[in-house]
Amino acid sequence: MADVEREERHVTGRVAAPASPRRDPRLLAAIFFGGALGAGARAAVAHAFPDAAGGWPWATFALNVGGSALLAFFATRLQERLPPSLYKRPLLGTGICGALTTFSTLQLEVVKLGRDGHALLAFAYVSASVGAGLAMLFGVSWLTRRASYMR
Repeated sequence: MADVEREERHVTGRVAAPASPRRDPRLLAAIFFGGALGAGARAAVAHAFPDAAGGWPWATFALNVGGSALLAFFATRLQERLPPSLYKRPLLGTGICGALTTFSTLQLEVVKLGRDGHALLAFAYVSASVGAGLAMLFGVSWLTRRASYMR
């Protein structure tokens, strides 16, 4: 227990509940604006590259893998290389990348592939999505840490 809590408990006999966090409207606006950009980009790509029935869902696969790469870049760059900011990570990570990538659509596509008799393709799709996403995470983070423009 922290010294402050110990002292407060000694004086009052109880520990006060922590104050509720303030909601920063600018933080919510950054997430909302980023989410609108990411969702708009996802919808545009999905519309431009519709999936063939019973085939590999390329649009969702590309968006999820690309979103993983973007999130790895943003997280590494913002966390390790740039001065702290209250709004860049929520805008870029939570907003844009959160809306650009879509686990729920991946799940629906896997169920649809399985239901249509393409169980092996569904398994390959899930495996490739997770594997490629992890490869992007590690690869892009590694490259971002070593990029000469950040030194």
